Amino acid sequence: MFGNSVRSTGSVYKNMKDPVFLKRYYKFKTVELIKNNEIYGSSPTDLFVGRIGYPDVYIGPLVPPSLGDTSIMATPERWIGKTIPEIVQMRSMLIRGMYRTKVKNPDNGKIEEMIKEMALSEKFATVDIKLKHRPNNEIRMDENGQPFGPSAPLSDMHLYNIKANSKIEDAYLDTDLGANRAIIELYEKGVEVSKIQKALSAGILGRKNNRRFVPTRWSITATDDTISKDKLSRIKEMDKLDSIRIYEHNALDNRWVIIFIPGTWEYESMEAWYPNTTWNESGTEVEIGASYESFDGRKTYAEIGGCYYAARLAVSELLEKEKKQGKVIILREVHSGYIMPVGVWNVREYVRETLRGTPTYYAKVSDALLYASKKLEVPMNIWIRKSNLLKRILYQKLLSL
Repeated sequence: MFGNSVRSTGSVYKNMKDPVFLKRYYKFKTVELIKNNEIYGSSPTDLFVGRIGYPDVYIGPLVPPSLGDTSIMATPERWIGKTIPEIVQMRSMLIRGMYRTKVKNPDNGKIEEMIKEMALSEKFATVDIKLKHRPNNEIRMDENGQPFGPSAPLSDMHLYNIKANSKIEDAYLDTDLGANRAIIELYEKGVEVSKIQKALSAGILGRKNNRRFVPTRWSITATDDTISKDKLSRIKEMDKLDSIRIYEHNALDNRWVIIFIPGTWEYESMEAWYPNTTWNESGTEVEIGASYESFDGRKTYAEIGGCYYAARLAVSELLEKEKKQGKVIILREVHSGYIMPVGVWNVREYVRETLRGTPTYYAKVSDALLYASKKLEVPMNIWIRKSNLLKRILYQKLLSL
């Protein structure tokens, strides 16, 4: 059945809205290019560190079977405007080599050293990997990390034309610099968040005796969390916003409404997942999740996962730029066109994109919520019922009347 589907261009286009078809189609297209168990190509110097079996994990490079400038494949900051099929097509070309090692082993062994070199790299480089067999499993999808193509155990690899990023190399060579401080300093020097996450994952940041491989999923959240906490330590000392404002944007069938309200720092991120989406595949009703923090912050991991910290980073960037603090509520509707997860970058970059837009201003919270209700499908009374922050703001407003 699958073979017949790909023969017709019209059928292919129609089925691109089916996540199962999409994964199989691009796996098929990628495997077509793989002639044996050796992959020679221009890696965007991307890598993946798994978490299954921790502290013994699989590390390895991501390599496409093609040559040329592949930098965009590992730079989600450049993916704004791309469709889900375009992202899957691009990332499915990256073949993952899997090599088992201990997380406390970043300085031992040939493969471990080359993974560190890839994390240090300024741009794409030529990589030759030998796999124990031809890759043949599914394309990997995860709401936290970016998708990538088929995998197979790694037996050997070689790197060519590697040039180190001088800012990351400086952090690597400073073995007295703690990991959190290294993350913050790299960000302040203009290094992209995606590159910092990769460096943390490869075990090249932190004090010498504390360095270790960090599962990719954890490194993404740790980087977003560390940078935003640093910003918030200053934001909480700043003057309060002087007006209520709303930013809104639609992308990848996600609807974003972001509300800023004068006051001391508080933050809540809410997500409404429609049926036939990643976290509500078999449901018949919209599922809403929410995570909140007070002025004092959170003590536990956010219920909605890494998206919470990615969005908080984008929000804190705007507040620090304006030298203001306030209460921020993110309302995200995930509709059925978001056919599969493409990574938490989607939240960070599209919240950034939303906040680059022109906001609308309001004198009253009730007016702002009325406007927001016209941009979303979930009724506002349901958002309020599920929200910690909105309920309190509205209740305190009633008490002051």
